[in-house]
Amino acid sequence: MEIWLNPACSKCRSAVEILDGAGADYTVRKYLEDPPSAGDLRDVLTRLGLEPWDITRTQEAEAKELGIGDWERTDAARERWIAALAAHPRLIQRPIITADDGSALVGRSEDAVREAVARAGGGAS
Repeated sequence: MEIWLNPACSKCRSAVEILDGAGADYTVRKYLEDPPSAGDLRDVLTRLGLEPWDITRTQEAEAKELGIGDWERTDAARERWIAALAAHPRLIQRPIITADDGSALVGRSEDAVREAVARAGGGAS
């Protein structure tokens, strides 16, 4: 498993506590220091079964500066959204957990993080 996180985020810290408590085997990607490429984002979106606007923090100051709230949410606009997330990783919803089985989820709730642990077999991924 890999978890994309921002250490300043309470939801991220909570997710790490749950993973640690479950003895999960995972790696950490501090995505503000190691931003995902557009390709990384396309991959994780496929794994999540979501669109880029579904994982965009539209209330962030950067999002408002870019006017993202007014962008079209269409197939034609998809690459624009992905490029914005790659250029402004702070806009990516967090934490995102990717599992070795090819699945991924946004771990905003304890239940979602526990689901990731269960998919990984309860401990080692």
